[in-house]
Amino acid sequence: MNVREALSVVRSVVNDLFVVATRELRTVIRTPALVALAGVYLVSILAVAWAGTGGSGGFIPLTLDLLTFTEVLIPLLALAFGYRSILDDRLTGELDMLRTFDVSRIAYIGGVYLGRAIVLVGLVVVSLFAAGLLVPVLTADQPTFFAQNQAADSGIRFVRFVVFAAGFALVTLAVALAVSAVTRTLRTAFALATTLAAAFVVGIDTTLIAGLASGVLPSESVPLLLAASPNSAFRGLVLAEAVGAIGGAAVNAGSTPLNVVGLLGWWVLALAVAMWRVWPTVVLETTVSADAHET
Repeated sequence: MNVREALSVVRSVVNDLFVVATRELRTVIRTPALVALAGVYLVSILAVAWAGTGGSGGFIPLTLDLLTFTEVLIPLLALAFGYRSILDDRLTGELDMLRTFDVSRIAYIGGVYLGRAIVLVGLVVVSLFAAGLLVPVLTADQPTFFAQNQAADSGIRFVRFVVFAAGFALVTLAVALAVSAVTRTLRTAFALATTLAAAFVVGIDTTLIAGLASGVLPSESVPLLLAASPNSAFRGLVLAEAVGAIGGAAVNAGSTPLNVVGLLGWWVLALAVAMWRVWPTVVLETTVSADAHET
């Protein structure tokens, strides 16, 4: 394959990807349940910000107020946005139709992911920035921090929190696409998505605490184990890079590089699983056909 042919292939994949992404954008916007869920998320974020900054607070206290809230809601939101995305196309036969048009798995998965990620990340970012706007409006001239921080309470730290939340949303959305790709029924997809949500929110952390308490897990392995959980890795990044120190004491947030690697690992693995399971490989199909012919 020469350079011109390679560029033509790349151009075709990119065009298909954006076509699929545009379709996904329209699908999300036209789905009343997802629109309602987005509205509930926005109102909830603003309600927490309003309650936390009314008369006392700042950007760092607001970050601490929203941290646990986003840590729980973002995985639920991402799984709701993505767990049916590929499965619905499979059940309606649209996935088979796309294959007849020679749409590559990279273009299809990339388009589904991009289209839904635009809406999800946009919702997360807009909601958190809207919450941040309440700080200068509602915070008193002399705020009394319920979380004392020796570092300067600045909007830059809150922006870091928003960036980490957006990245966390992208990772959990990739996991949702993997769930949608590996399942074959809505009931199975919902059950697997619910199980993963529970594992992310409480399961992995609870197992870690139990292992440390029982002595099964050595304390030296804590940074690595924290990085292995998407929620713990996200929390560690926020505490280390957006919060810093609380009450003059450093926060045990694990290792920032390990947390970044952990989130990237989940993201790459989830998208790889989605691309692998979205439809059988050509090699597998050819082998099966050849075996059937010989029989």
